[in-house]
Amino acid sequence: MSSPPAGRQDAYEPGQDPRRWRALTVCLVAGFMTLLDISIVNVALPSIQASLHASDSALQWVLSGYALTFGLALVPAGRLGDARSRRAVFMIGVALFTVTSAAAGAAQHEWWLVGARLVQGVAGGIMMPQVSGFIQELFAGAERGRAFGMQGAVVGLSTAVGPLLGGVLIQVFGAADGWRWVFYVNLPIGLAALVLARRLLPARHPVAKPAAEARQRGFDPVGTLLLGTAVMLILLPFLQERMWPGWQKWLLEPVGLLLIVVFVRWERRAAKGIEPLVHMDLFRIREYRLGALLSLSYFAGFTAVFFTFTLFLQNGLHYTALLAGVASTPFALGSALSAAVGGRLVLRLGRAMVAGGLLMVAAGLLGTMWAVHQVPGPHVGWATAGPLLLAGLGSGLVITPNQTLTLSQVPVIRAGSAGGVLQTGQRIGGAAGIATVGAVFFAHLAGSGGDWAAAFQLGMLTSTMFVLIALLVALYDLFGPGSL
Repeated sequence: MSSPPAGRQDAYEPGQDPRRWRALTVCLVAGFMTLLDISIVNVALPSIQASLHASDSALQWVLSGYALTFGLALVPAGRLGDARSRRAVFMIGVALFTVTSAAAGAAQHEWWLVGARLVQGVAGGIMMPQVSGFIQELFAGAERGRAFGMQGAVVGLSTAVGPLLGGVLIQVFGAADGWRWVFYVNLPIGLAALVLARRLLPARHPVAKPAAEARQRGFDPVGTLLLGTAVMLILLPFLQERMWPGWQKWLLEPVGLLLIVVFVRWERRAAKGIEPLVHMDLFRIREYRLGALLSLSYFAGFTAVFFTFTLFLQNGLHYTALLAGVASTPFALGSALSAAVGGRLVLRLGRAMVAGGLLMVAAGLLGTMWAVHQVPGPHVGWATAGPLLLAGLGSGLVITPNQTLTLSQVPVIRAGSAGGVLQTGQRIGGAAGIATVGAVFFAHLAGSGGDWAAAFQLGMLTSTMFVLIALLVALYDLFGPGSL
């Protein structure tokens, strides 16, 4: 019997939906679009600055503004998808992302572009928790691990394709207008995702008890405001670290942390009445608690690698944007390859595979340091390919398997908000890592009179330390109190 025109109205238990793999494809296409928009924009910044006569501050907001609003939207959007319809929330996010992509491409002024990117970040933050929520809802057991593995492969591919595609678009359409196509490329992807989402994604969650359903419809505006303000105050000093000189900006950090404490107390109180934004009992789940901490530490390390590597290649060695993108490709391809394999093995090997992946990442980053020291000059891109491939292979065994294990004990009805909290931690970790590693990088660059190679090596060492902290968390999960 064919589906009704209004779209799918059926509901299945996890692992029973006959369309689950096609539905996953729709989710991954949309996820690819949001992640592509991070890596592809980096190479377009010089063209944007020349075309719109944009200031350094505006360019910083083109990048950091997207990350900020993306992080702010994750938890509320995940909670909304849990409470209402993940398909409806997902489609709103896709539609908004598509419209703002068109607005960004048509920008005639720097702050027009910044405004479009801010709203685009909200749209991306609306979409991504629904993807992890749908994976929890549609799949069970080993299939869920495979689905998360495919998501990890998409993350790696979007990271690899972004700089290359951005460089090609700018080269084909010219420096003056090529950057606009960096945003316009989202239009056909977004329109296709909208049509397919309505046909293939389930409209309702698996059937729950009526009392639980009624309670899920409650909304927590106070919790949303507290968490949103806290995340903004915590992220802003990191995202604007170079644009806001002086130490005063760091005073926002204790205020943000204090608001987190207030948020936790409020959520515990809200749990006695309306449905809270975040269930604090999630953190009583050992896998979730340790997995979230591991994810935060790891993203602090690996996110900063591309930040310093790109600066080193383009500013230090005068690589073009396209060549710098090619030099980063081994990490992304390695990550995409191993993520697909790791998704199949995660339930068999568990956290031990994550620990092994972290060791590979640390070894690859240290190998990259050694390669830069041994092969100075323009051949660095070739010398670092092997170590970066090793680090990428390790990374694919960390991000996706850790996400699978972290969410494995989370009830499906809370999958969106739990995934939103996890991804918010990743954004905070990434921002903190870039700020910390960047501070080490630029401080040595200034003190050494422009020794780009040494500055990069110190930055890479700092990134490795964050990865090793994540490794300690994995080892604690394997051998610490409460381990099996």
